[in-house]
Amino acid sequence: MADKEFQKNGETSPSGEDINVDENVAGTAHLQEEVSEASEVEKLKEDLQDQKDKYLRLYAEFDNFKRRSAKERGELIQTAGREVIQSLLDVLDDSERAEKQMDNATDVSTVREGILLVFNKLRNILYSKGLRPMESVGTPFDVEKHDAITEIPAPTEALKGKVLDEVQKGYYLGDKIIRHAKVVVGK
Repeated sequence: MADKEFQKNGETSPSGEDINVDENVAGTAHLQEEVSEASEVEKLKEDLQDQKDKYLRLYAEFDNFKRRSAKERGELIQTAGREVIQSLLDVLDDSERAEKQMDNATDVSTVREGILLVFNKLRNILYSKGLRPMESVGTPFDVEKHDAITEIPAPTEALKGKVLDEVQKGYYLGDKIIRHAKVVVGK
């Protein structure tokens, strides 16, 4: 009890040690701060490790996504081509039958009718796949859509700079031009 009294007053204890209450409290507080800082450092290290783990998982997911997308794109291109070819096989079969009939046919009108049926079937299949013909004759010449083969004198002043004839038809697939029209332009 006497030691406690000495500690309160900041004097020397009977054992001969200087007792300073403020220093003991400060030492304890300092130790608590060090323990607190050490736990904060550990917490930050754990957070950093968690973030690294999340980053690696996200990177792996993205890499898998890229591979899967490339594979699906390749399959889609191959499948799209196969679908068009399969639909054109009927036209090929009809063309072969028409070829056999031409060898034995005596009536030109029936051969003509058969060829028109095959041609219409081909056109309808291509149009169903998104193909659209480009209307060029009578329209103003457009370098984005037309390839000028030649220029000829325009029969009238109104036809100057316009497409007078179409040597080869242009086509759209959806909204994209897949072949420019080859045209004759009036000058």
